[in-house]
Amino acid sequence: MRKLVYFVACTADGFIADEAGGFNFFPLAGGHMDYIRQEYPETMPTHVLSMLGLPAEQKRFDTVLMGRHTYAVGLTEGVTSPYAHLRQYVISSSLGKLDSPEVTLVAQDPLGLVQSLKQEDGRDIWLCGGGSLASALISEIDELVLKVNPVMIGQGIRLFAGLGQPVQLELLEHQAFEGGVAVHRYGLKQA
Repeated sequence: MRKLVYFVACTADGFIADEAGGFNFFPLAGGHMDYIRQEYPETMPTHVLSMLGLPAEQKRFDTVLMGRHTYAVGLTEGVTSPYAHLRQYVISSSLGKLDSPEVTLVAQDPLGLVQSLKQEDGRDIWLCGGGSLASALISEIDELVLKVNPVMIGQGIRLFAGLGQPVQLELLEHQAFEGGVAVHRYGLKQA
């Protein structure tokens, strides 16, 4: 069965973006980028892969889920299909329509969507963000992969908007890189 994997960059104090949704304080250079290109190449936006002359691979994921705010990041740059190399879903009850036929808008029942996607054949499903959507899908998240950056911002958009109860994690992998970025991969122990 396919897994839902919440793969996201965060600060050392647990924020995925500042209050305005910005994340330009995350380092884009360093050994961690080689690791991302090798282990999770499909998590790089299609236009970035193109600029770097890299192929659009599907090593681990073939599907991506995004909340409204995560999707909006690309829209400010004119990118309406940020991960064209993957099946793309935007989960939002407030967006009326999308300007890209390559992206499917889902207005309700994100849990039902994920449960349906998990039953299909294919690679794992990447939950790209954000914190509210991750909280809504916590019962379906199988793995949490955090790219922890050596910065604290004190306030902003949290990794999870709220969980209601503690969730136990099992450390599956840990990598530390020059410059202070660390990648932690956890399995979630669902009750």
